[in-house]
Amino acid sequence: MKNEVLKIHPKDNVLVALTDLAKGSHVSYEDVEYILQEDIPAKHKFAITNLSEGDSIYMYGVLVGRTTENISQGSLITTNNLVHDTEKYSTDKLSQKFVWKAPDVTKFKDRTFLGYHRANGTVGTENNWLVIPLVFCQNRNVEVLKKALVEKLGFDTQQHSGFNVDSLIEDYKSGASTHDILNKNISLNKDERVKNQLFPNVDAIRFLTHDGGCGGSTDDAIALCHLLAGYINNSNVAGATVLSLGCQHAQASILKQALEKLGFENEKPVYFLEQQDIHTEQELLSEAIKKTFVGLIEANKIERKPAALDKLVIGLECGGSDGFSGISANPVLGHVSDLLVGLGGATILSEFPELNGVEQELINRCQTKESADKFSKIMAVYNEKASLLGGGFSANPSPGNIKDGLITDAIKSAGAAKKGGTSPIEDVLDYTEQVVKPGLNLLCTPGNDVESTTGLAGSGANIILFTTGLGTPTGNPITPVVKVSSNTKLYNKMNDIIDFNTGGVIEGTSTIEETGEQLLNFVIDVASGKLVKARQLEQNDFIPWKRGMSL
Repeated sequence: MKNEVLKIHPKDNVLVALTDLAKGSHVSYEDVEYILQEDIPAKHKFAITNLSEGDSIYMYGVLVGRTTENISQGSLITTNNLVHDTEKYSTDKLSQKFVWKAPDVTKFKDRTFLGYHRANGTVGTENNWLVIPLVFCQNRNVEVLKKALVEKLGFDTQQHSGFNVDSLIEDYKSGASTHDILNKNISLNKDERVKNQLFPNVDAIRFLTHDGGCGGSTDDAIALCHLLAGYINNSNVAGATVLSLGCQHAQASILKQALEKLGFENEKPVYFLEQQDIHTEQELLSEAIKKTFVGLIEANKIERKPAALDKLVIGLECGGSDGFSGISANPVLGHVSDLLVGLGGATILSEFPELNGVEQELINRCQTKESADKFSKIMAVYNEKASLLGGGFSANPSPGNIKDGLITDAIKSAGAAKKGGTSPIEDVLDYTEQVVKPGLNLLCTPGNDVESTTGLAGSGANIILFTTGLGTPTGNPITPVVKVSSNTKLYNKMNDIIDFNTGGVIEGTSTIEETGEQLLNFVIDVASGKLVKARQLEQNDFIPWKRGMSL
């Protein structure tokens, strides 16, 4: 029989409802019977003992909040009776080296994926050309280049879909009422296109636009240049065309210096075009088209070839999380991370606001005191700055998170951290810093889905695994984003945007380890060219982080 409730850690004093439970129900767990004092919706928690005002609530074995009133055994934990609270943390407690036993990787040790080998030894899962504006003034020119190049070169979506608006126009002309129009089913046109074979080894031309580069802080402009350098340096990128106005804060010279700092020694073609140095906009665009075309010729010379799995750099992300995310999808990602680390690959755990409350656990896993101190300092400064601007880490949960059981940031964080598995932390990276070490890396990004995935790709991720319990269509221009649902209901409802389901963990039909191995097999297929749903939908989100208040 399917379990109705779950205790995640022996130290916890709440149980998680795995299904909707009615008031008055008798629920048993580990030979103890509980009588529910109120309805407990699936994904939410109830107290397993009588609690007094000010008592601590534990989940995942860590402090996740403090009660604001007396709570009786079997009563629902809500935002009305619980507030965010976390344990203090310190790097002084880092007394001995973390010991880790890697999982059995026998099934994967000889596996390979078909990737694009770069001159610096990295391997891409895609082969993309970038068109980048250094400042928002160039966004229009980027769009003009997109219109000029994409369809003609065969880089538009192979299955181009559009809604049949013509039928609405005809109805309106014939005098149909608004009621009739609102109740009409609009069919979806599908125009099957065959990809142009002129550049068969190039996956796409990706056109980035943004609202930065000038008018904001100089620090944000510099960070943008370093982020763009990371995108050009990413193993999934063959080269880039960079458009600059000339007078903005984000100068081409800053981007060039950032590339040099990465050891970028002309291994990829990068073309810089500055509008104020060229007579007319038409000449600028003409030159950009010619240089991009030449770049595509060079990019097309690279073909997919076998590569060991240690060439994978997997970003670990969550968004639209629910009360099951920390029980199913996130631990499954954690097992994938452990498997890849055991194989010599690299993984990246981001979203620092969603590590609030588990800092000590992560500090204890750091391999050096320097990394632990860096993590501790970044967390403290970030939280302090956000608090001064009106909202610290405790403000992180969204209305959707709260509705589905994540009622404090600490509860959300304790589950989110499970994406990082159990392995040692080899490095701690600030925003835009690059992954250079195999193993688990921590990367400072906000919890905002798109800003975080943007940062993961900018730091070197060539695959991103993205868990969701509520559903989100986020993708990335240069890195395939694999959507992983925490529950089967969501997967069945939104499988047009979700790639992989971990709901079997909740239903008891599959273990975390089994599902993790299945997901790694899926990742190998994606790394070899399988299109994820976000690619099929052309979901290419790009939002640089402005380091003011963003959680």
